[in-house]
Amino acid sequence: MRKATITRSPSTDQGTFGTLMLDDGTAFHSLELPWRHNARGMSCVPPGTYLFKQVDSPKHGACYMGVDIPGRSAIEIHAANYAGDVTLGYRSDLLGCIALGKEVGPLEIPGPLGQQLCVLRSRVAIAEFEANTGLEDLELTIVG
Repeated sequence: MRKATITRSPSTDQGTFGTLMLDDGTAFHSLELPWRHNARGMSCVPPGTYLFKQVDSPKHGACYMGVDIPGRSAIEIHAANYAGDVTLGYRSDLLGCIALGKEVGPLEIPGPLGQQLCVLRSRVAIAEFEANTGLEDLELTIVG
């Protein structure tokens, strides 16, 4: 079983950014929704240690999905850029899942906010992550 840790920065309305570090030292930027008290479809995953297994997602194909995350279901690790609070005018590609990226930077969004901080080159990061892990079972610890 592979092991990984996400170390988060403080959550903001634009998302919860962090670093996912694999047990071999390979690192990726991570992005989740802002912390909204574990509300389904609106919040990042609570800190803890979780088992992620390979599944064939109808939307994302072969990817990781969390098992037995309290109060949550269908938490996947997949490509995405945005994870802001949509009730505040930010954009989100996530409904509680975890995105990975190679970089962090701003992207334009419609409306008065103008820009939003995102993970970039997410598809590249996911391909590298899945090639590295071979989609073996993953013990993921989330801190912060």
